[in-house]
Amino acid sequence: MNQTVWTRLDLVARSLFPFALTLLLVMGSIVPLRVPDFSPIMPSLGLISIYFWVIYRPDLMPGWAVFLLGLIQDLLGGGPLGIYALVFLLTVAAVGAQRRFLATGSFTLVWALFLPVAAAAFVLIWLLYCLNLNMLIDPRSTMFQYLTTVAVYPCLAWLFAQAQRALLR
Repeated sequence: MNQTVWTRLDLVARSLFPFALTLLLVMGSIVPLRVPDFSPIMPSLGLISIYFWVIYRPDLMPGWAVFLLGLIQDLLGGGPLGIYALVFLLTVAAVGAQRRFLATGSFTLVWALFLPVAAAAFVLIWLLYCLNLNMLIDPRSTMFQYLTTVAVYPCLAWLFAQAQRALLR
């Protein structure tokens, strides 16, 4: 019986891993760093994580978890409530439609399709912030944030793949 409890706890911990990791990345991306001018171009680690896990383990990244992660991103980031929740859910919808194709594709294909998904996400975030503030915001920081997010994707995807092999199989 004791073995059964530990086995169940192990299964629960493994199934929560993608959500917990994404939550840590979302929280980590909000932490103020002492690097001048880095905050506006900080990569969207939550977007990367959600994109990866929705492709390879959608059972462990359900819609309610993505919505919660978006709300946490909004609350911690101090922005309007619901923007990241909406963008994350739209990302899940866009990726979910192509999931089977992406899950069997090469890394290059998955990364190549991340480019337009991330671009659409950042354009939408920028537009929603402009609408919320009722003014046009300089898009350069959004563009640089997009570029850093795309550049960081391969490193995080490799780490996520290693974690998936070690923990989730």
